[in-house]
Amino acid sequence: MALKRMILSLGVALTVSMGLGAPAMAQLEGEVTQASAREFRVALPDFNANTPEAQALADQITAIMRNDLRSTGLFDLLTPDSFIQQDLSVLVQPRFADWRIIDTESLGIGEVEIMDDGRMRVAFRLWDTAQEQEHLLSGRRGRQYVTTSENLRRVAHVLADDIYTSLTGDEGYFDSRIVFIAESGPRTARVKRLAIMDQDGANAEFLTNGQHTVLTPRFSPSDQTITYMTYERGRPQVYLFDIETGRSEALGQFQGMTYAPRFSPDGNSVIMAQADNGNSDIYIMDLNSRRRTRLTDHPAIDTSPSMSPDGDEIVFTSDRGGTPQLYVMNRDGSMRTCPSGGRDVACRITFGSGRYSTPVWSPRGDLIAFTRQANGRFYIGVIEPDGEGERLLTEAYLDEGPAWSPNGRVIIFFREDRPGASPALYTVDLTGRNLRRLNTPGDASDPAWSPTLR
Repeated sequence: MALKRMILSLGVALTVSMGLGAPAMAQLEGEVTQASAREFRVALPDFNANTPEAQALADQITAIMRNDLRSTGLFDLLTPDSFIQQDLSVLVQPRFADWRIIDTESLGIGEVEIMDDGRMRVAFRLWDTAQEQEHLLSGRRGRQYVTTSENLRRVAHVLADDIYTSLTGDEGYFDSRIVFIAESGPRTARVKRLAIMDQDGANAEFLTNGQHTVLTPRFSPSDQTITYMTYERGRPQVYLFDIETGRSEALGQFQGMTYAPRFSPDGNSVIMAQADNGNSDIYIMDLNSRRRTRLTDHPAIDTSPSMSPDGDEIVFTSDRGGTPQLYVMNRDGSMRTCPSGGRDVACRITFGSGRYSTPVWSPRGDLIAFTRQANGRFYIGVIEPDGEGERLLTEAYLDEGPAWSPNGRVIIFFREDRPGASPALYTVDLTGRNLRRLNTPGDASDPAWSPTLR
């Protein structure tokens, strides 16, 4: 597949450092308070180029980088008509005073060259205009990439990631992909296909043909493998799909229904729910041996498990307290001290009104995202693993299925904004104020974010 060729090509072609010198919500427990976020004032002039062909590539790279940075809500990108200095070069320090006049904090300078062998060379530097020195990019002064134009978008995303990391201190997430369910057809006969796209909505493609309904795709954290459900032969089946080869395989034949599969943090196991005789419990399967281990044994319905980044804990939904709420347990099933008091195998961490579902642990380990249904509305929220600090980030007729960006700073989910509306993908940051709709080829639901591709 194209993705495999892209990864291998870019991975081989990357060079070392340039080494150059010098909204209002209903009253509800856990109501969100929209926080303010630091905005970095950044100037990103058009990249220079040595030929008209190279300039066309340079313009695309600059546009992609600007779009990536703007999408975060963290960067105030200055308009080119405000720039004083025009004679910029990656080989020469800028006139810092010219950029401080327009309150620029950071200045990115790049260039694109078409080499004799047809490949493109992309060079980039990021400057701190106040300190009059370079920002380090992945620990280096300047970046240079030599690759084919097929990898233009990836180069742009990687450079935007470098800016994001250098200025915020967090890892970037632009060089990543999103898998989702592409929906089409009438509501009584929906066709649901597995699809994938870049995190900004570009390069969308279908991975399945729609012959069988597919649901709940989830990325492996360690490679380009997806687990998902499909209704084949009238019953749900759990499958693994290899993006690089296009091959899929059934995870196994199970008694009863299996659903809500997710990978363990190391990618070596899949955790899921299995229903038998109307009761649902949590199981984990080792992908090498295909040995299955039961993790919960309770007369209530336990479902939607997600593991902590260290693999030691599991959050899941259970109605053992009467209504669906979130519970946390140790992976080994040992007793733990509950935040609300006492000791138990599984500790309840939510106590709000309504129903909680689809919990997913942040890759940073600090928060758990969830769906909450209350007062006839749906919310996407976050809560700390000990049950403290519940915050609701979104509200709509239907908001569901949260998944985390690789850096744990953004949540993707799907929304229907009114009865009968088509589902669409949205992202929201942890402040709750940067809500954005993603472009998809048609209706879309059940998103999941890949790890960064590097």
